Amino acid sequence: MGKKAAVESPTATPQTSSAAMQTLKRLAKSDATAAAAELGPQEARFLVDMYYIVQNDRIRAGNQFQAITRADEPAFFEGWLRESMESVEVSIQKILDAYSISHPVGKWMRGICGIGPVIASGFLAHIDITQAPTVGHIWRFAGLDPTVEWGKGEKRPWNASLKTLCWKLGESFVKVSNNDSDFYGKIYASRKAEEIVKNDAGAFAEQAKAKLERGKFSRDTKAKAAYESGKLPPGHVHARAKRYAVKLFLAHLHHVWYVHHYGKQPPLPYAIAQLGHAHMIEPPGAVE
Repeated sequence: MGKKAAVESPTATPQTSSAAMQTLKRLAKSDATAAAAELGPQEARFLVDMYYIVQNDRIRAGNQFQAITRADEPAFFEGWLRESMESVEVSIQKILDAYSISHPVGKWMRGICGIGPVIASGFLAHIDITQAPTVGHIWRFAGLDPTVEWGKGEKRPWNASLKTLCWKLGESFVKVSNNDSDFYGKIYASRKAEEIVKNDAGAFAEQAKAKLERGKFSRDTKAKAAYESGKLPPGHVHARAKRYAVKLFLAHLHHVWYVHHYGKQPPLPYAIAQLGHAHMIEPPGAVE
């Protein structure tokens, strides 16, 4: 892949902003299916970002509306704003629903418990399979390669929007882990159980020591005490297990997308091809 990125840059420019506004005007005049067919990756990225911005603002407006009504004060504009934002949120979701389901790989993602139209659209819009010969390229640009460091004064070496999307995906997998139809949430739960056993046995003492040396602890906390004892705190173990499930999903996404695009199997993951690890978890489902 050379120096090309597997992930498109989310950085906004006057051109992208202008294109995004044109997209919104067009969407307002057309039905979701027709509009989705015209969406390009840049416009889809914009809509995914806008969905989460509007969602956060709608939640904040809703909280303010409840606080005002509890105080027996008039809250007409707060209520109107909340409803308006909810309408925009639903409209964007409708467009991304049609956009994601129209792509074979998007349809595969939508068949996975915990993945809806917004997250599926985000991955479709941010990842270019032609620039990702291996899943390692995607992990790197999603900020999930622990060997990649961001030095002071350097350009961020990963895609911030994609990294946030992966975090949201991990949270979704945790929420559906008890669902009978779930796949990756159970991967998370199983991995977390393994990590807890290893952590209690002191297997992560080196990581705890490194974290203690690099971290800035302004006061004594439970997390600091855990690191000092040579163990990782519960939150750290939780994050490790989530990251494992997300990286496995991305490996499966790369596999499915690679086969769909090139009509052949992708190169074996490094751990299997070079390190001799025999076990490989197959992707759930198949591209139709």
